[in-house]
Amino acid sequence: MPTTTRHKKLIIAIDGPAGSGKSSTAKALAIKLRLPYVDSGAMYRAVTLKAMQQGISFHKNFHDNKKLIRIAKSCRIRLTTSPKGAQKVFLDGKNVSEAIREPALTQNVHYIAQEPLIRREMVRKQQAMGKKDGAVMEGRDIGTVVFPKADYKFYFEAHSDVRAKRRHRDLAGAGMKMPINRVLEDIKFRDKTDYDRKEGPLKRAKDAILIDTSLLTIDQTVDKILQFIKR
Repeated sequence: MPTTTRHKKLIIAIDGPAGSGKSSTAKALAIKLRLPYVDSGAMYRAVTLKAMQQGISFHKNFHDNKKLIRIAKSCRIRLTTSPKGAQKVFLDGKNVSEAIREPALTQNVHYIAQEPLIRREMVRKQQAMGKKDGAVMEGRDIGTVVFPKADYKFYFEAHSDVRAKRRHRDLAGAGMKMPINRVLEDIKFRDKTDYDRKEGPLKRAKDAILIDTSLLTIDQTVDKILQFIKR
């Protein structure tokens, strides 16, 4: 049931691997609670896009860390959300919501996400967003690094096959065709880079509530979270 008043500066952290339902759930929950929705991953994608536009090399054995860090610090990232939950991502004033979802860019995001100084800069930006108006914020390290004292923390998990099917469906909906086995490979690769990186790795905060979304719809997941919040 939607709330009638906004929960001022309430911070709800949702972490979990790719395809676990974080984004869809966070968007729906933000609408219910009338809070800003923040997709932290979109911010890393925006930095990746700017780096690609400037011709940064992302080869396995070479990328310009210093230049990447300068880009992360100087770029202006703004997130807006419509009343229906659709988020737009603006990079230096330009709407890049579709551009940051391109498969070629997705292949390069982990280079950005694993750089410690870039992560620290993104954490600073994310904290500023949350402190301003509160937020339903989702990502990999929200409950552990960005907002370790969040009002509520949730950690999603789901079987990799289920997550791959969800991701495959989302890509198809966006007009991007990719074989399901390739999507599954990408999911497993992203898992490895998320879990293994030294700075802000994906892990469950000790006080985060675990939710297995494998057999849950988005509405069911939202209802489960609201039950915890109403307590």
